Order: sequence, then C-alpha cells, then structure tokens
Amino acid sequence: MAARDPYQVLGVARDASADELKSAYRKLARKYHPDVNPNDATAEEKFKEIGAAYAVLSDPERRERFDRFGTTDDQAGGGGAGDFFGGGQAGGAGFGDLFDMFFGNQTQGGGGRRRSGRDGEDVRADVEINYTEVLSGTSKTVRVDRMATCTGCKGSGGEGGKPPQTCATCKGSGAVSRVQNTFIGQVRTQTVCPTCSGEGVVISDACKVCRGKRVVKDSSEVKVDIPAGVEDGQMMHMPGRGSDGIGAGRAGDLYVVISVESDERFERRGQELFTIAEITFAQAALGDHIKIEGIDDEYPLEIPAGTQPGTPMKVKNAGLPPLHGGRRGDLHVQIDVEIPTKLTEAEAKLIRELAELRGEKAPRGEERGGGILGGFFGKFK
Repeated sequence: MAARDPYQVLGVARDASADELKSAYRKLARKYHPDVNPNDATAEEKFKEIGAAYAVLSDPERRERFDRFGTTDDQAGGGGAGDFFGGGQAGGAGFGDLFDMFFGNQTQGGGGRRRSGRDGEDVRADVEINYTEVLSGTSKTVRVDRMATCTGCKGSGGEGGKPPQTCATCKGSGAVSRVQNTFIGQVRTQTVCPTCSGEGVVISDACKVCRGKRVVKDSSEVKVDIPAGVEDGQMMHMPGRGSDGIGAGRAGDLYVVISVESDERFERRGQELFTIAEITFAQAALGDHIKIEGIDDEYPLEIPAGTQPGTPMKVKNAGLPPLHGGRRGDLHVQIDVEIPTKLTEAEAKLIRELAELRGEKAPRGEERGGGILGGFFGKFK
C-alpha cells in the first residue's frame, strides 16, 4: 500500500516553509509518540508515518524531487509517494533529517553546521484524586523522575565544565555524505556520523559526575494544579517539565495521568452521578421527606406516597462539573424499598390486618414472626 502524500500527513500547504514543517512535525510527533500512547498500534503507525513524511519534506533535494516526480530520490521505478524512508535501505536519504528532529540538532543559517543538542525525553507521573477534589479542583505535588543537567560540568560533558570539541569526521554537521549513482543520475545521501553519533561534537575529557552524558538522574517534586471536572484516565500536559535537553535541545514535557478514586456510594457517568436510597415500607406507602448524601452536602428529596421499588428520582445540580466550567450534572437516585427480614408476632398481625382492610387475602406465614418469605410468600396453613 502506497504511503500518503507527505504534505497531507503533516497537514501543511505545499509551499510551507521549513519552520512551518518543523512546527507541524513536532506537534504531531509529540501527540502520537509511543510513550504518550502506550500499547496503541494505531498511534505508533501514525508516529512512523509523520516521521517519514518529515524526512522527505525537510530535505530540500528530496522535497524538490517529490514535487516534480511524485516520488523520492532513492525509489527506483517508484510510482506515487512510495516509501518515505527510501525503500527501507539503511542510511537512505532523509535519515539525517529525521535524526535531526528526534535529537534536536538544528541547522545554523548559511553554514550548514549544526548546534550540538538533543531534546530531553518526555516523562510521565501519576496522581490520584477523589470525587470531592473532582468537584472543586485541587493542587497536588507529584514526584517526577527525570534526567537533569549535570551540575558537575553544567551540561558541557567535560570535566570541570570543559566544552566539547567539534567532531573532526563530520566537521560538526552530525552527518556524513556519500554520492551514489542511480538511473536518474548521481544522488547525495546522508547518514549519521559514526564518530559523534550525530551530535557534531566529541568529549575528550569526560565529566566524572555524569561520565560525559551531560545529564544525570534526578527526582524532584512538581506542583500540579488539577482543574475541576477531570475524569479518570485523563492526562495533563506540562510543556518543558520533563527531562532537560542537552546542549541546544529543548526540555521534554511532563504528562500527568490522573486516576479518580472510586467511591462505593456513587457510580459516575461523565458529569452525572448515580446512587441508591433505601426507604422503609411505611415511607414508600405514606410518602416522606428524606435527605440524600451527595459529594459535598446532603440534599432534600421528597418521596411521594405510593413510591414503588426501583423508582428513579433526580436531584438537579448535585453531580459533577464539566471540565471547562459550567453547570453541574445531576444526582440520580434509585429508590430501594427495605423489606424487613424478621417480624415479631405483633408486626405480622398488623400486616395481616392491613391486607384484610385492603380486601386482600392475608397470608398466614409463620405464627411468630418469620423471614420475609415466611411472612409474605410462605406456605399457608
């Protein structure tokens, strides 16, 4: 199956600038990143697709060739958009650009050299809240495990803060080029520099604290302001609060996954809450005014005379608020009539008398108060 048009994949116009392409790619890559969408095969495929599309459009030569022929430079005989990665060949054209986006190297104006850098990784933290906190919103402090800039070398990677040296192999570009002959002529391709692994710099005297990695493991606390109305499993995005970037790379983002603690009193469906209210036979028959326990208060509820078991009722505005503010949902109440399981002889006599007054055939049940089955549906003498 042929890949889609890379312009459509990134959602950009055909005359989009390099900055517009990079911005569109970063936005989509972070949205569909496998770490953000664990065990989601669809998101993973989308992530690969947008990476492949950017690999084509970020390379001026490959982009021009695609615009002219509808295929990339190393797809011999290809028709349509084809495989953006260049037919799966190792070191195919555009890999350097894909590496550039993943690891944060950025081209400086005019010289073709790159500022050494790598973006920090996104990290995840989990926090649990209860329904009361869902109702009003809350602030929580979460512990975040991430990679932070090394204080021993201040992020340079060299002992005592000594700066890294420009890679002699790639002259700081992070990539090495080669020219190959194809049916359409000579084509220049790029691969990641094997000496500096694409960073453009090398460290001769590594920092003893971070061993030249420029970042170290860190565990710190972050305050998270959680808005009212959140639901279980929702995620908060905090840009720049993930792992520190290396060199010119930007910091990663923090994703806080919210778990809402279950409450045995209620069942939640969005903004609506559902509960059960138990009333006595007398209350159901004669009617009454009762109070229902809600999340934040007790609410009055009128029980009409003759209320049947299972009758649904509703307390307006006693549910939960929507995420972005507005009217609260409702508290839905299902009426459950409590039938006594044991009756005294006097209680059973009164019930039989009631049945006779209503013209019903009074069940005899047990002589002395029995269970509900004995009193109402038991065998007759």
